[in-house]
Amino acid sequence: MSPAWSRRTFLAAAGGAALTAGSLLPSSAASATAADPYTALRATWRTLILGEGFSPTAEPFKSRLADLGSQAGTWHDSMTPATGSLWPDAVFADPDPDTDAESYAFSAKIVDSYTRLSTMAQAYSQQGTGLTGNTALRDAVVTGLDHLHAQVYNDGQTRYGNWYSWQIGAPQALLDTCVLMYDALGAARIDAYCAAVDHFVPDSAVGSYTGTSTGANRVDLCRVLALRGVVGASSAKLALARDALSPVFPYVTSGDGLHSDGSFIQHTTVPYTGSYGSVMLGGLGMLFALLKGTQWEVTDPQRQIVFDAVEGAWAPFLYNGLVMDSVAGRAISRGLTSTAPDAVQQNDHLRGHPILASIVLLGQGASASENARWRALVKGWARRDYYSPPLENPTLGLTALSRLASVLDDSSVTGLPEPTGHRLFTDMARATHRRPGWAASLSMADRRITYYETGNGENLRGWHTGSGMLYWWGDTYANGQYSDAFWPTVDPYRLPGITASRKALADAAGGDWGASLPDVNWVGGVTDGQRASVGQYLKGLSSTLLAKKSWFFLDDTVVALGAGITGTDGAAVETTVDNRNLGPTGGSAFTVDGATKPLAYPWSATLTGASWAHLAGHGGYVFPGGATVKALRESRTGSWRDINTGGATTSVSRKYLTLWFDHGKDPRQASYAYQLLPGADAARTAARAADTTWLRVLANTDDQQGVSVPSLGLTAVNFWFGGTVGTLVADNPCSVMVTEHPDGTATVCVSDPMRMRTNLTVTWNRAVAAVVSKPSTVSSATAGASLRLVFGDLSGTRGTTQTVKVRLA
Repeated sequence: MSPAWSRRTFLAAAGGAALTAGSLLPSSAASATAADPYTALRATWRTLILGEGFSPTAEPFKSRLADLGSQAGTWHDSMTPATGSLWPDAVFADPDPDTDAESYAFSAKIVDSYTRLSTMAQAYSQQGTGLTGNTALRDAVVTGLDHLHAQVYNDGQTRYGNWYSWQIGAPQALLDTCVLMYDALGAARIDAYCAAVDHFVPDSAVGSYTGTSTGANRVDLCRVLALRGVVGASSAKLALARDALSPVFPYVTSGDGLHSDGSFIQHTTVPYTGSYGSVMLGGLGMLFALLKGTQWEVTDPQRQIVFDAVEGAWAPFLYNGLVMDSVAGRAISRGLTSTAPDAVQQNDHLRGHPILASIVLLGQGASASENARWRALVKGWARRDYYSPPLENPTLGLTALSRLASVLDDSSVTGLPEPTGHRLFTDMARATHRRPGWAASLSMADRRITYYETGNGENLRGWHTGSGMLYWWGDTYANGQYSDAFWPTVDPYRLPGITASRKALADAAGGDWGASLPDVNWVGGVTDGQRASVGQYLKGLSSTLLAKKSWFFLDDTVVALGAGITGTDGAAVETTVDNRNLGPTGGSAFTVDGATKPLAYPWSATLTGASWAHLAGHGGYVFPGGATVKALRESRTGSWRDINTGGATTSVSRKYLTLWFDHGKDPRQASYAYQLLPGADAARTAARAADTTWLRVLANTDDQQGVSVPSLGLTAVNFWFGGTVGTLVADNPCSVMVTEHPDGTATVCVSDPMRMRTNLTVTWNRAVAAVVSKPSTVSSATAGASLRLVFGDLSGTRGTTQTVKVRLA
């Protein structure tokens, strides 16, 4: 292997000749034979990381290829091999190697360095970059690989900093580069690089399904092992990678992985469908495609669980191309980074687009019917993303772009509309509600699911995101609500829907990696698939706050109740009705009981006896019986560095309209009630407020919370304790929702959110002719003048809804 070269020698070599742009550099696949499966595997992986089926002269590919070439040229020109670094701004030599934050930063520079070499290799291999086949670029990549191997990533090095850098980040970029530059490396280099990977990622890395080898991390490790097998021509490594995927497939009942209710957990306590889940989905799609048709093909029948999860786990959190922040964990704080070369702000849309592309890829290994439906779903999501069209996503790789373009350009595919319905993810304390014209998502926390995750200096002020945060979007409006610099500018104590103490919290309060879990059991509810009753017993993060919160997700509204709100922190407690990001200008009109309020910033008011309010371009709010709420228009300024130590320091400002209940300092048994009407105009909001018979609040106490909506035939109660509310009686804590249907039948939904009931009796004081169906958890069902349901042991149902169907008398 060649030694590190001088900058003078490096720059002199940069004038090498290039192939004609637009011709893809031939790979060693050209000489592949059936007896050499590794050559074919390298060719397959080249296609997976470079893309196929697009014209380099057509947009958006032409511009993206030019950008790739430009970036590669920048890395080429600035590469300066030196002791402890390959680039001056990416020093990886750690003067005091350990596992502290400083060492994490140094180890991250190893990944950065290999990633830059991978970018250069892609520009060399990809058509239309202006550097296609450039021999100087080729030689620079090889020299860079040699330098990193000699300096830091070799089989004699002891790792420091972040395990991820050594076992996933660096080897993935290294092995991708080896595939692309294979013909230029030679056997000695390949052997040395593979030995380094074997050193840091031994077979034992997937020896047990625990620790950092679960869920998305396990898939990433399997990708490393598989590519190690491809590059080093090792059948054993490929077989190990395939077999080590199998523990990822089965449903889990706790901790990391996919759960049968559609939950996806990583780091034991964190809902992560939109971040680690995205990585897992993409990694599985690539590995399935790589190994398909080979002797190492993934044939485990339980891989069907992953296919089922496309619509069971990922689709519920996708809306108009975005993936909901309620399942993105620390990623919500990764907006603008201090080192981002293109200054592209990450957001929920940009995180959603790779998931769409991964679904397209995964479909190639699924059944024909699944593939066809997924392509139709993806086409609908992509076409509806008016806020951030996927093909204009500057962070989306060429392969993902080509996959999405293939779907959008396919005239045989008709995009499907957004599905409607309610999904309750009891295993991760999340819910989604999708109606024609809008969607919402709810985040809660319990003894299994953390308030929020911080770590690596990220998401420093996400403290209250699990305290009942209610996100919502319209079909053709407000799709940038949480995308447009929301997280660095919003008041973190006034997130929409939450109840929180104003007690000041330190950055990263509660500890890293989802360490803080509230000591509560009653979190969850019931759903019939269209409507839902959901509740959260809230204990505040690092505070004395206690509250009972309920949400009733209905056809055109979310009814929110709060009771038992108590605190002794010496601080005010507030419930935020909503906190709408109005962008840089903030011109949306705000009306209260027919009176338009000032557009000035700042503006504030105490709205005494308010019946309804309306925010133009967003929706309406109804306060049953009238309420005193506070309103504020303000411009807020922050930076991504405020919430992420790796964020940009540039100040950004956004204007907000905030509505909240001020429960006062150290409240005792405070309460609230309101309706959210997404997309409603002022007239419909006023009409709902005027119709005092539409909604009946049956109870709003520390013991029970319940509502009835006669026009929907619906009665729903969250029993924090047993008791009687309206026509419903429960002898123990539970959640109950009854819906009477026009055909003379009714559906009774019951759950044990606490996961600890060994017996439960629910009575509905309504004449019932017969029980049509019931689950096995019902030990006795008695019809007559009333319906009496006796449930056996519900502790093993994990809070899921038990549905009974009856015929009314």
